[in-house]
Amino acid sequence: MTTLITNIQELLQVRETSIAKVSGSEMAKLPTIKNAFLILKDNLIEDFGSMDNLPKINADQIIDATGKVVLPSWCDSHTHIVYAGNREQEFVDRINGLSYEEIANRGGGILNSAKKLNDSSEEEIYEQSKIRLEEVMHLGTGAVEIKSGYGLTVDGELKMLRVIQKLAENYPIAIKATFLGAHAFPLHYKDDKAGYLDEIINEMLPEISKNKLADYVDVFCESGYFSVEETEKIMEAGLAFGLKPKIHVNQFNSIGGIQAGVKFNALSVDHLEVMNPEDIQALKDTETMPVALPSCSYFLSIPYTPAREMIKAGLPLA
Repeated sequence: MTTLITNIQELLQVRETSIAKVSGSEMAKLPTIKNAFLILKDNLIEDFGSMDNLPKINADQIIDATGKVVLPSWCDSHTHIVYAGNREQEFVDRINGLSYEEIANRGGGILNSAKKLNDSSEEEIYEQSKIRLEEVMHLGTGAVEIKSGYGLTVDGELKMLRVIQKLAENYPIAIKATFLGAHAFPLHYKDDKAGYLDEIINEMLPEISKNKLADYVDVFCESGYFSVEETEKIMEAGLAFGLKPKIHVNQFNSIGGIQAGVKFNALSVDHLEVMNPEDIQALKDTETMPVALPSCSYFLSIPYTPAREMIKAGLPLA
């Protein structure tokens, strides 16, 4: 089937040659064509250009896009779409002045979500999660990464990853799965951190690899969560099972997580609310993509990633 879109007010992200990423000042340039056409054949882009150069074509469908902009769908590279229940009470706690760390120390935050998830069936989690996936699709997202990390048990993490796999099978959107068993230490491992690392490396990862349930491995590298040394152990183990690292770093403190990510050639380092000059320098001329999460800063009332400073230094930023 051939679809012709005509009279597009502005067609965005048109490039003569394909590129992997844009960095620094190049991010300010958005290649566009005004008054454009776009031809799709069997859901693939076949041709595009100015209306002045529209070829003669017998299209099965013609869409007049007068006054409208056509642009690529969004790629959302960091999401936690799969979870059970909600943490509404924690908004009240925040209003009452408790910090993210204080809520977590009282058993809230990630541990609260983990309890809810482990108490829910796989089918219940899928039914809740598909609604969220459909919502982001309707908002224009065409590719999405989804993390586990609210199980914190072998069964819970595998359950989450199977839900992500089922979403990928049932929806026409590109989905990548990330194993985030190292999101927090479960309560029963509070005084045995080495024991939980052993469970991640020697129980979770082999099962995930055997069942092809994930593309990436993630760690929350942060004070009070996973140290740089622990993060490196998990990244190394993940790589041995074919999972490239994508890690949470610098959300509250700069403790060397970015440097660890670069050392292990992580696909991305995410959050970056707290950045010092050494962190920015460490990312220069690497293949590791910095990722900012501004809505997280908004909801938690924490600093925003210094995006302009990073771009000015010549870095890319997702």
